[in-house]
Amino acid sequence: MNAKKPAKPLYIKVHDTDNVAIVVNSGGLPAGTVFEDGLTLREHVPQGHKVALVDLAQDAPILRYGEVIGYAEKPIVRGAWIEESLVRLPVAPPLETLPLATKVPAPLPPLDGYTFEGYRNADGTVGTKNMLAITTTVQCVAGVVDYVVKRMKAELLPKYPNVDGIVGLNHIYGCGVAINAPAAVVPIRTIHNLALNPNFGNEVFVVSLGCEKLPPDRLLNEGGIPIKVVSDDVVCLQDEKFTGFQSMVDNIMKQAEVHLARLNARKRETCPASDLIVGLQCGGSDAFSGVTANPAVGYAADLLVRAGATVMFSEVTEVRDAIHLLTPRCVNEEVGKALLREMAWYDNYLALGQTDRAANTTPGNKKGGLANIVEKAMGSIAKSGKSAISGVIAPGEKVTQKGLIYAATPASDFVCGTQQLASGMTLQVFTTGRGTPYGLEAAPVIKVATRRDLAARWHDLMEVDAGTIATGEATIEDVGWEIFRLILDVASGRKKTWADQWGLFNSLAVFNPAPIT
Repeated sequence: MNAKKPAKPLYIKVHDTDNVAIVVNSGGLPAGTVFEDGLTLREHVPQGHKVALVDLAQDAPILRYGEVIGYAEKPIVRGAWIEESLVRLPVAPPLETLPLATKVPAPLPPLDGYTFEGYRNADGTVGTKNMLAITTTVQCVAGVVDYVVKRMKAELLPKYPNVDGIVGLNHIYGCGVAINAPAAVVPIRTIHNLALNPNFGNEVFVVSLGCEKLPPDRLLNEGGIPIKVVSDDVVCLQDEKFTGFQSMVDNIMKQAEVHLARLNARKRETCPASDLIVGLQCGGSDAFSGVTANPAVGYAADLLVRAGATVMFSEVTEVRDAIHLLTPRCVNEEVGKALLREMAWYDNYLALGQTDRAANTTPGNKKGGLANIVEKAMGSIAKSGKSAISGVIAPGEKVTQKGLIYAATPASDFVCGTQQLASGMTLQVFTTGRGTPYGLEAAPVIKVATRRDLAARWHDLMEVDAGTIATGEATIEDVGWEIFRLILDVASGRKKTWADQWGLFNSLAVFNPAPIT
């Protein structure tokens, strides 16, 4: 038998000024490995981890992406593995002195003629799914809603074949909370705006308990934009007309059929790509995220912006250390100040919890080669592409602008996903290097693997293999176009994501920074 030829040793250096690179080869490379340029490894370096390209003195800056990601805790020789303990975290960029709107990117050429088949709503928005959502005012009703949704899917959905599904918008808010605390506006407007997601066809249906601190009237009228519903569209379980559990269930199912009949009459129609609202997120990131999947998603984001669509990127702690690269890209000083305001708000939020952005990185991030939050942030912002940042929205706010929008959210996968849904996202693109079966029932999630290894092992969970960029089989532009075209196909219902195919859906997790009583 012929022995398999060892793979050529490869590393990736992102920027000309970088003094470190990451090892590309699966399984890493052993001590003594010699690269084409003569660099020799002093020790085994795992895949995705950093190797010193030059001798580094103690306290010398460690450069990746052309930025300082840390300082050497002790002298590091050329060819040595720069593992996490050798990298001292730098301070976060100060917010008071950052340049605003000083390097606004020129608009890229318009991208005309791209369409998808979506569901046009009466308010002008367009959904990528056609779903009935049941909004809940309080966690107390979640068990009832889960039971009813299960019954509806089995008994009602077969009668309405044009309806893609039924989802209960359960959460853990609504009572036992400081409902009038200033920060309570975040969860309340989030739940309010979740009900208005374009994938729900403007059909609002609410189940409440009756004694909660967040009653239907307050929820429906949050933010000065009331949601108009008929009385039968608000079911209160404590209503004296109900005798027993089954009467509650019968009432909810009866009213659901009114909405299902209207949703079933809807058909997909050809819509311009400018009607898309796409959210971007990463989870289970590794050192390849910032050089393969995220830049490819960023390229696709630029294509979407050129087509007139709305694109949201988020995750405050995963942009905080790269904020000095974002504020110059804001279209004007007002947008720049809004971006800084969200950073400052979150700095204060973390400080109240006696922590800071350094707590973000996970054991998996570090095992995947990310030494700290600074390195992670530099890779994370690659998802935003090169377009100007045209707007900033606070957590749970509804997006009303086109272009590249910064939607402030926590970095937690499921919290970020929930907040983006509230802001109007109808499809999400999610990058991962370590792997996650993450999905959202309310909107399709396209998952992009950063490494060939992950894409091969999780072949029926990942839609796109961006690892081909690291091996030289494809370019960032190639994979960016692949993602863009896949977005149009998934938004049109022509292709189904693996999460939708398997029914892998995370629970909603509404961000609540306010006190719980």
